[in-house]
Amino acid sequence: MVHAFIMIKTAAGESERLVDAIRGLESVAEAHIVAGAYDIIAEVDTEEVYEILKTSSTRVQGLQGVTDTKTYISLDD
Repeated sequence: MVHAFIMIKTAAGESERLVDAIRGLESVAEAHIVAGAYDIIAEVDTEEVYEILKTSSTRVQGLQGVTDTKTYISLDD
């Protein structure tokens, strides 16, 4: 199992709308609106590293209102 966190920046006023859409994406276990440099953090669980890339670069970045992402893959269990 591969576990990762996707940090997501959104356009102004889009976080509340986008967090529900992100929660509904395949592989996303949880998503939360947060304060700080990013607006949403999504927790992702997949079988393969490639699926993390697909979730981040295609599914999340494909949502209108997402302006930037940064993905961190967990190195512990």
